Amino acid sequence: GPGTPERAFQGFPTNASAYMTLNTTLLNYPCPASPGDITVLRVGSETSCAKDESRPTCNGPLPGPGPYRVKFLALEGSEPVAETAWSKPITLRTAQSSDRIPTTDGRHSAGMIALTSILSILFAILLAGLVAMLVFWGSDACGGSSTFSKPEAVTVQRYNTH
Repeated sequence: GPGTPERAFQGFPTNASAYMTLNTTLLNYPCPASPGDITVLRVGSETSCAKDESRPTCNGPLPGPGPYRVKFLALEGSEPVAETAWSKPITLRTAQSSDRIPTTDGRHSAGMIALTSILSILFAILLAGLVAMLVFWGSDACGGSSTFSKPEAVTVQRYNTH
């Protein structure tokens, strides 16, 4: 029957063709609060009990991509009172190893990225120099001192000739 050692997660799929998981009460799955909401039941989310023989209803990770089929049972005690039909076969996606994931999208080499970075920095320096030059020359036009400004007139009180 469901939840028995013969159908334990730890024996799946070698010694058990099916196993029961998520033995819970209706309180954990209330009706959706608003239309359009769904309750998600994730299979394989418990990793801590995968090797624990005392938890035959462990919701442990599945051993491979499948295909798998699921059905839902409503139990009273250990007797089924309602159940769904078996689902169509479900094949899981397999994650890639992290060292197989490309770090670039394949169109840009490391040299191209380095060159772009260097040119961007040089452009920023050039732009900062241009702004500094405009600020410096702009201050001369507004009454500052300059080598091209007209010297002030000098008045002499008394001038003696020999």
